[in-house]
Amino acid sequence: MAGAPLWNAPDIVPSLVYADVPRAVAWLERVFGFRERAEARLTWPGGCRAWMEVGEGLFSLSTPGETWRRPSGPPTGSVMKVYVEDLEGHFARARAEGATIVQEPMDGFWGGRIYRALDHGGHAWEISQRNRDLAAEDWDLPPGLSRGVPK
Repeated sequence: MAGAPLWNAPDIVPSLVYADVPRAVAWLERVFGFRERAEARLTWPGGCRAWMEVGEGLFSLSTPGETWRRPSGPPTGSVMKVYVEDLEGHFARARAEGATIVQEPMDGFWGGRIYRALDHGGHAWEISQRNRDLAAEDWDLPPGLSRGVPK
């Protein structure tokens, strides 16, 4: 994948949870004029994830799920995604300083490398290695996951 186009993202990418992601996308486009990165929409049985652009900003929408279930409670309502230059160093510091690690560093089908943690107040954070995420057309999707807006 050397030389493949990378995913263009700002340093922080919030995530909002919606029961019906396609409906939320349509509403946000129609009412607020936001633009979906339609080629990157992911769907699976019972779930969906989409990314919306606002000026130079980016945020994601996802259905509630097990990915971000708190250790002792319901799924979170929002996730803050932050890109860093040194994921492994950031992870080591977060662990040493007492962050609750939800997921150890892992490589994703999108080419990226992430870890997930909760802060002292229980807020969800996804930390991602900068300059690893591939453009949507180069993702190596696992079985059951499809990309793009259904036609």
